Amino acid sequence: MKPLLRKRTAIFISIIILFLLACDATFSMGFPTATFTPPTETITVTPPSLKLTLNTLPYNETNDDPPYTIAAQVPQLAGSNDPRVLAFNQTIGALVQGDVSSFKSGLTDLPNPPQIGISTFDQKYTVTYQGGDVWSIKFDINVYVDGAAHPGDFTHTLNYDFAHSKVVSIADLFRADSNYLEFISKYCSAELATREIGFDPTTVGADPTPENYRNWNITTTGFMVIFERGQVAAYAAPEQVVTIPYGELTPMINPQGPLAVFMR
Repeated sequence: MKPLLRKRTAIFISIIILFLLACDATFSMGFPTATFTPPTETITVTPPSLKLTLNTLPYNETNDDPPYTIAAQVPQLAGSNDPRVLAFNQTIGALVQGDVSSFKSGLTDLPNPPQIGISTFDQKYTVTYQGGDVWSIKFDINVYVDGAAHPGDFTHTLNYDFAHSKVVSIADLFRADSNYLEFISKYCSAELATREIGFDPTTVGADPTPENYRNWNITTTGFMVIFERGQVAAYAAPEQVVTIPYGELTPMINPQGPLAVFMR
């Protein structure tokens, strides 16, 4: 995972934890028990020239001081030692471990003994698209911090070029001179304005900046944008998902990029 992405991850999770905490205190760190259990779910896939299996590897960790539990699903390719497979697995492992580490480091100000119960971290994933060399995966994380009035949630997305062992950026999808962010921002804002979520068209959360459109996935039906809870509406509203049909984006799509297949 790129250093900048890890830094943004740590900052974002810390903000969520600070938002949820009801009070400040200190505690002594204990020694967690981390376990990997056998895969409980498999999805058969066939990337170019390789027949592989995408396994869901459950990761579980518990700790007594402070009390917390961690449950995460780690997608991992099996069936080959091809360098592309190893790079794919390492990229996803680093992403999940980064979220887990940020969660644990954010618990340093919790009261001891606990106010209410244990803190929890629960992460699941969905493969939104896999075609040719391209993988698109959405990670949904739910966090509860002891003493908070309610849990919090956030999203991470990973779009990956298997053939070149690289994370796909939004800039890879569109022509550099197409002003794609402005178009996407206007489309999403118009759609959000039709929903009963109290969306304000002037909100900065929908402005055409790379940070606002950091969470996106490729799907068979369109380009899916995910706005996290609190980004474009009050925190009480859930995350908002806007899917833009590829037909709306065709003039802007990079003909050599991952979305080119949808121009046919």
